[in-house]
Amino acid sequence: MDVALEVSGLSVSQGGKAVLKRIGFNLPRGAFCGLIGANGAGKTTLLRAILGLLPSQGRINASGRIGYVPQKILFEPDLPVRARDFVALGLDGHRFGVAFPSRGRMEKVEAALRAVEAEGFAGQRIGRLSGGQQQRVLVAHALVRSPDLLLLDEPLANLDIKAAAEIVALLKRLSQERQMTVLLSAHDMNPLLPVMDRILYLADGKAICGPVAEVVRTEVLSDLYGYHIDVIRVHGRVLVVAGNQVHDHGAEANCVECEHVHVTAIP
Repeated sequence: MDVALEVSGLSVSQGGKAVLKRIGFNLPRGAFCGLIGANGAGKTTLLRAILGLLPSQGRINASGRIGYVPQKILFEPDLPVRARDFVALGLDGHRFGVAFPSRGRMEKVEAALRAVEAEGFAGQRIGRLSGGQQQRVLVAHALVRSPDLLLLDEPLANLDIKAAAEIVALLKRLSQERQMTVLLSAHDMNPLLPVMDRILYLADGKAICGPVAEVVRTEVLSDLYGYHIDVIRVHGRVLVVAGNQVHDHGAEANCVECEHVHVTAIP
C-alpha cells in the first residue's frame, strides 16, 4: 500500500490537558477519509499537529506536499480582494513583497479555479460570494500548489444541504482525478457516507480508523468511548444508543444526553 499519511503514538496536550493520547493510523494515497468527532474531541488539534503547528510527541510522516483549508474564514463584504487574487495567495502568500505576474503563475491560478468550477465568479470580491462559492475558492487556494494530501477543517459548517453535497462531490472528484488523499473533519458523517473510503473517529483522546462498516459498530465504539454503545440498524438508518437513551437526531451531530455520541444514517 502506498501510504500518504502515517501517524503513530501521537500525543498532544494543551493547557495541561491531554487532547490526543498516543493515537495511530495511516491513510493510503488517494483515500477519502472523514475525521469525525464532537466539539473538543481533537479534530482541529490533529490537523494542526499534522501541519507541524503544535508541539507533539510521536511520529507523523506525510509524503509530498500538504494543502490546508482552515475553519470558516469571515470575509468582509467590501474587502477589495477578488476570488482570483485570493487563490493566487496560495502560491506566494507566505513570502514577503509583491509577486511579479507571469504566465506560469496565472495558468496555475486559472487551473485551480477551473478545478473547483469557480471561473464564473473568479473576478468578484470574495466577501460578496455565497458560502458555497467561498468554500470553493478556499479549496482552490489550497489546490493551487498541487498538494498530495489535502486537510480540511469543518468545510461543510454553515453550508446548506445542497451546497454541502456539492462540495463533497467536488472533493471526491478531485481526490480521484489527482490521486490526492483527503482528510476532512466534520461533526456529522451523513454528507460523507457516499464518498468515504475510511473514517477516523475521535473520542476521549483516542482514535479508531478504518472502513465505515468496520468502525461504526457496537463493539468498536464501545471500546472507543469506554462504556457500552449500541449501534442499531433500522430501515436503512443507524441509531447509536448510549445507556438506556435512544435519540434519533437525523443529521444532528451532537447530543448532550448522548454524551456526544453521534447518530447517523448509513445507506
